[in-house]
Amino acid sequence: MKEKRKFGYSDQIRQENPNGPITMFGPIKPEHVEPKIRITKSSRESGTSDEKKEMWRSLKLARKVKPKVVSGVHLKWMSTVMSFGDGSHGALGLGLPAGVEPDAYEPTPVPALPSDIVSVHAGHYHSLALTSNGHLWAWGRNNEAQLGRGLISCGERESWHEPKRVEGLEHVNVCAAFASGVVSAAVGDDGSVWVWGKSKRGQLGLGKNITQAVAPTKVEALSGQNVAKVSFGWGHALARTVDGKLFGWGYSADGRIGKMGNHFQTSPLESTFSNNAEELSSSDVEVAEKRVLEGMEEENNMPIIWEPTLVEELHGVHVVDIACGLDHSLVLCRDGALLSCGSNVYGQLGRAKTDLGIFPVDTSLSPVSIAAGLGHSLAICQLAESDGSVGVGTTNVASWGWNLSSQLGREGDGNLPSLIDALDGENPVFVSGGRAHSLALTSKGELWAWGSGKNGRLGFPSSADQVDPLCLDSLEGFQILQAVSGFDHNLVLVAG
Repeated sequence: MKEKRKFGYSDQIRQENPNGPITMFGPIKPEHVEPKIRITKSSRESGTSDEKKEMWRSLKLARKVKPKVVSGVHLKWMSTVMSFGDGSHGALGLGLPAGVEPDAYEPTPVPALPSDIVSVHAGHYHSLALTSNGHLWAWGRNNEAQLGRGLISCGERESWHEPKRVEGLEHVNVCAAFASGVVSAAVGDDGSVWVWGKSKRGQLGLGKNITQAVAPTKVEALSGQNVAKVSFGWGHALARTVDGKLFGWGYSADGRIGKMGNHFQTSPLESTFSNNAEELSSSDVEVAEKRVLEGMEEENNMPIIWEPTLVEELHGVHVVDIACGLDHSLVLCRDGALLSCGSNVYGQLGRAKTDLGIFPVDTSLSPVSIAAGLGHSLAICQLAESDGSVGVGTTNVASWGWNLSSQLGREGDGNLPSLIDALDGENPVFVSGGRAHSLALTSKGELWAWGSGKNGRLGFPSSADQVDPLCLDSLEGFQILQAVSGFDHNLVLVAG
């Protein structure tokens, strides 16, 4: 078995460009993990930093996580949220105001959160955390009211970094949450969808020309559909129902939510830049990002679907997973087919067919879950045994798309899916993509990171890009339950 690579001192001193160029998992169910059960109430507020670190380590004191009585002592779910990466928008929640909060180069506990968080979720520049009793907390960027604190708090940048409970969901038992850069969404235990924030591209899904919802508002077009998951791009959104139907809404250029209407329209966001990292400099990246912003302004007159609409191309197809990148979408079907649609500027659709619409990704792999970064795509795949059968529990990550900062975790052609050699034998179970970096959580509970290291978004003591996935040894000894990426920050949920 190959030796596991971790980030060490030799990696740090070998960095050549410390200032080099620059997601989502669903909720973790308590019965799927073995978190530490902590009984004392005052231990978090007392003790040295070393004692606190020990306090967070998993001790496997229970096989099931549910309130119960053992020897007369009431036990309950206990967890800690950690964050690392870019702190400029307050998305880390580490105690200093947005714009003042420093970047975090290693996972750091988020204060002021309840101790019973069961899942975490990252928007592009803000963060969400869900408690065991269905309460949702938010912090980070709030220019568009995506934190759910009312209109008056939007400009109060000094309080963005403080985790607070979302207002207006008191009557909803939230079981899942999702977010884009400007919109947040909660799914109730009845399958209802509630949204808040601001989007001129219809990402709220509340009806024609409704571009803002200061308080959580029910998406009536999805009433009765029993939604299981929502995924957001920059201006578009997809929703998957429990019975496998797919709905799309928002900005519809390039067919990123399927064919809505009689024809497709192409987005002005086109690029002649190569996907080869060796041919691009950091100045090219800046020009590309400027071009994207200019193109977005040109999109003002492009097509918008204001309410969730059934994706007719997939009528009769049972969808099991969805993922939206900046301007592309991935759809995984129950029969194993992996489909893609939207922009293919960086090869993120993973197929040679350039026609607009929903078409199969060119791969013979067996994907079981999917994720999308800004311009790259990721899939957890079951691996085949030597006899050609699919191995149970043997997995790896396939990646394709934009690879300027090594966010694919491999070299070679980025236009088609290919497995990441460095993760061979690690059995990843969850994967998440940011702007230009990626994370994977393995069956052994280890967190691996690769891609752009700028602002500490990889969790290593370096700003250098990382070509091959490395294991975060700073989390060794912690029982990691979940890890997700925003554009430039990350959230990790650990037991205890």
